[in-house]
Amino acid sequence: MKRTLLIVAVIFIIKLQAQNQLSIPPVLNGSQYQLNLQNSTYEFFTGHQTATMGVNGNILGPTLIMNQGDQVDIQVTNNLGQQTTIHWHGMHISAANDGGPHTIIPPGTTWNPQFTVMNRAGTYWYHPHLDEYTDEHVSKGIAGMIIIHDNNELNAGLPVTYGVDDFPLVVQTKDFDGNYQIVNHSNNDDVLMVNATINPYLEVPAQVVRLRLLNGSSQRVFNFGLSGNMPFHLIATDGGLLEAPEQLTRLPLSPGERAEILVNLNGMENQTLYLMSYASEFGNGIYGATNPGMNANMTLNNYNPNALNGNDFNVLELRVVSQTANPVTSIPAQLSTIVPMDENMADAQRNFTLRPVTMGFNQLNGDFTINGVSFDMNTINLTVPLNNTEVWTVTNNSAIAHPFHVHDIQFQILSINGSTNIPAYAQGWHDTFLVPAGGGSIKFITKFEDFADDSIPYMYHCHMLNHEDGGMMGSFTVVDMSNKIEELKNNEAVLYPNPVNGIYMNFILKNTAEKIKSYLIIDASGKIVYQNHFHKNEQNYLMSFPVYTLSSGTYFLKVYTDDKIYTRKFIKN
Repeated sequence: MKRTLLIVAVIFIIKLQAQNQLSIPPVLNGSQYQLNLQNSTYEFFTGHQTATMGVNGNILGPTLIMNQGDQVDIQVTNNLGQQTTIHWHGMHISAANDGGPHTIIPPGTTWNPQFTVMNRAGTYWYHPHLDEYTDEHVSKGIAGMIIIHDNNELNAGLPVTYGVDDFPLVVQTKDFDGNYQIVNHSNNDDVLMVNATINPYLEVPAQVVRLRLLNGSSQRVFNFGLSGNMPFHLIATDGGLLEAPEQLTRLPLSPGERAEILVNLNGMENQTLYLMSYASEFGNGIYGATNPGMNANMTLNNYNPNALNGNDFNVLELRVVSQTANPVTSIPAQLSTIVPMDENMADAQRNFTLRPVTMGFNQLNGDFTINGVSFDMNTINLTVPLNNTEVWTVTNNSAIAHPFHVHDIQFQILSINGSTNIPAYAQGWHDTFLVPAGGGSIKFITKFEDFADDSIPYMYHCHMLNHEDGGMMGSFTVVDMSNKIEELKNNEAVLYPNPVNGIYMNFILKNTAEKIKSYLIIDASGKIVYQNHFHKNEQNYLMSFPVYTLSSGTYFLKVYTDDKIYTRKFIKN
């Protein structure tokens, strides 16, 4: 009874707060972008200043608008007084430009990624990705949208005028302490905001409008819908347009995911409706449901009471005003072409298991692992051959659902919990997807093409930022083996480059059915200077391993498989 009264009181207080016109982030476009990461303050609550981080401003960052095929040059200057990174979430770019935890931007320096925009038209985003500090930097405000256009999208009859009929919506929840300061790594995220605006409203024209939804929250899953169960049309997921619009009344979106929807407001001038989250419809085992664990006895510290958990709530008030001069008034029938990838053509099948470090009723308050290991900056968990088509199955043996994100690629969902009946919101291309709790699973197919790097890895991880910072992350390199195929014809194994000047070396077995179990690096005196043991699901016949900590000299690599030992000599320059 006390919890019910508190929820009612919190909802009543939120309703009493003055409504605020939704802030629309400014735009940067062209081929060159200047991004300044800075400390600042922001007035979320009247009369109170909150310490924030922003990009070219005091909170969030500008929307970067690009075109497929553009050659872009980005200057990212770190004026935060501490190191950070910037990751281009969902972008298909080289590992050196990806901005993962290995590409650190020291304070007072400028990082200069340059790349060709290869992605399809869609909604992507950028945010920090520093090991153990991602949640702090994102929660304090460093996040921004990336909108990519291509010729197909521009000719599809869609709303494309930014801030007029095409609206960016960065949806987040945050926790504030008694001094109105943001608390990171918190489960008490009871303040909802869109584009850093609390209790927002948006004036939208009485025509077809496009809402670009980004779940930029640290942990919360939303179940988006419109008030009165008004239908809308899903037109795009993480990796761009669907083949055709899908009419829905609900759209679940986990942290890191994006979606684009069309709302038909023809004839609704002077009416008001709401973008909502129908969280009361979530079952157990989702952050945002009444019970975040599969069992009601599994508690999460500070999760309750919170008026957002297990209740329906308004996200954004939409006030319908008159049409624009050149309105889009109909929903297009066709959007794009998506060629399904054939699972039978996969070069490799990989399995990933998500589980808590400590089992039991208190598992939600601890850390989680992928394939039984926590993230290590000095370990490459997987090595993927360039141009491999792979099927990954991710099984969640924990009591809470985890959004699984993979850098570099977009993937197609093949099954959810073993079912190939894929719901509309799971179709198309994705880079992040929620893996159901309690033994649930997703299976997807993807191809690792265009970019190989022996030195800098990509990442796969849970996009609940508390979990990511706690080690629920792994790394993988994509390596080009084409120049080693001839050498493998006459050798059981190949080690390259040798001599080595870079950060990592690669080891390939001729027999692709063999699995590498562990390896040792031994110096010329016979001393073991490095060793690593792979989890059974992590490695196969190919691996990358670090050598940047080694002094110049001669070393021996000893590799253990199921029933063989391989020894190779190499030189570190």
